[in-house]
Amino acid sequence: MPAPLATISTDPDLPSHADCVVIGGGIVGVCTAYWLARAGQAVVLLEKGRVGAEQSSRNWGWCRQQNRDARELPLSTASLTLWEDIERDLGPGTGFSRCGLLYLSNSEAELDGWAAWGRFARAAGVDTRMLTGAEASERAAATGRTWRGGVWSPSDGTADPSRAAPFIAQGVEKHGGRVVQMCAARGIEMAGGRVAGVVTERGTIRTARVVVAGGAWASSFLHQMGVDFPQASIRSSILSIMPGATGLPDALHTADVSITRRGDGGHTLAISGRASVDLTPGMLRGSKQFLPMFAKRWRALRVGGTGGWRAGFETRRIWALDRETPMERMRVLDPAPAPALIRQTLTRARALLPALRDIPVQASWAGYIDSTPDGVPVIDADMGVPGLVLAAGLSGHGFGIGPGVGHLVADMVLGRAPLTETAQYRLARFDESQWGKVAKF
Repeated sequence: MPAPLATISTDPDLPSHADCVVIGGGIVGVCTAYWLARAGQAVVLLEKGRVGAEQSSRNWGWCRQQNRDARELPLSTASLTLWEDIERDLGPGTGFSRCGLLYLSNSEAELDGWAAWGRFARAAGVDTRMLTGAEASERAAATGRTWRGGVWSPSDGTADPSRAAPFIAQGVEKHGGRVVQMCAARGIEMAGGRVAGVVTERGTIRTARVVVAGGAWASSFLHQMGVDFPQASIRSSILSIMPGATGLPDALHTADVSITRRGDGGHTLAISGRASVDLTPGMLRGSKQFLPMFAKRWRALRVGGTGGWRAGFETRRIWALDRETPMERMRVLDPAPAPALIRQTLTRARALLPALRDIPVQASWAGYIDSTPDGVPVIDADMGVPGLVLAAGLSGHGFGIGPGVGHLVADMVLGRAPLTETAQYRLARFDESQWGKVAKF
C-alpha cells in the first residue's frame, strides 16, 4: 500500500514561461523550488504524480549528521539549520524536531567505528557523544537490556515524511512560485546549444534553466539527452505501527532494528541497510560501476524481482516527446514490500521493545531508493548541457539533507556563492574506478 502522505491542491494551469523549471516534486525538488521562489525567481515545479509520493514519503524521517560520509557532512549540518529556517518562514508543518538520535550497540567493533567517526566529526563542530555502557543502558531503559555502549547525537532530529514535501511545496506557492501536479516532463528543448524549454504532456514551458530532481527517474530522463548518469534502484521495505506505545526514544538505531516516532504518535520500524536490488536495464548497464558497493554490502542486499524493470523508470529506450512516456504510465512508484523482511522487522522490534508487543501494525510499504555507485549524491551544473542542473542519487540519505541540497542547487542556478563545496558531487567522478570510494556510513 502507499506510504502515508498529505495531499495538496495546486493550480492545474501550465505557465508558458519560467525563470527555472524544476522537474520532480520530492524533497529535493520542492526545496530547490522553495529557495528559488524565496529569491524572487519565477519558478515552476513539475510533478508527474503527487508531491512527495515516492521515496520522500517512504523513508524514516531522520535528519542526521551522525555517521555521515565526510563528503555529505557539510550539507547535513547546513540542512539542520535550514529545516528550522523553513519552519520560521512557513510555520510548523514539516514536523521537524531536534529530538536527538540514540545509537546502541553490544559490538566492540561497531562502537570503535562510531568513536573514530566521532573524533572526526567533533573536529568539524558536530555534537556527538559516546555513551558508556551505564549511560547507554540508562537511555535505553525501554529495552530492558544492558548495553556495552552507544552514541547520543542531541542536535540531530527527525521530520515527518508524510507532510514535509507537500508542506514546503505550499511554501513555493506562498513565495510566488508555481506547483503543477499530475503533469509529466517529457523532455528538454535546446536552442543555440543550451536549454530553451521543457516539453510536458500539457505543452511546453519556455525557460533557460532546468533542474532535474527526478529521483529514481533521473537516469532514464537524462539518457534521452545523451547524459550518462549511473543509477541503481534499491527497494526498501518499512512498516508502521499504531499509536499507543509510551516511554520509547524518539529515534533509536540498533543493528537489529531502528524505530522512529511518527507525527501521529505511532512508530516507523525498519532494519538499517536491508533492501532488495531489483533488476533494471539501468542497473545492469552500470553493474561494473556498482560492484564496489555491492561487494561491501552484500550481506544486507538481496537480489529482487523484475518489478522495477516492468515499472519502466530505468528504461534505456528513447521516447518520443509527442507521445505518452513511461512517467505518464507510472505516475507513482509504489512497489510491493518484501513480506519476509516486514515480518522480521516486526519480530525484532517487539523483541527489543516490550512496549510494542501489543501494538497492531498500521501499514507497510516499500520505496525505490535512487543510489549512486559511491552512495553520495550528484549535484552538478556542469554536465555539457548549459542551463541544466542535476540533483539526484541521494542514496537513501536525501530526506534529511533535502533543504541543503535544494539550497545548493538554487545557488548554482542563481550563480551565487555555494552553500558548501561542490567538487565531491560532480557527475564526472564516476569516470574513475569506484573501488575504495563507497560512502563510509
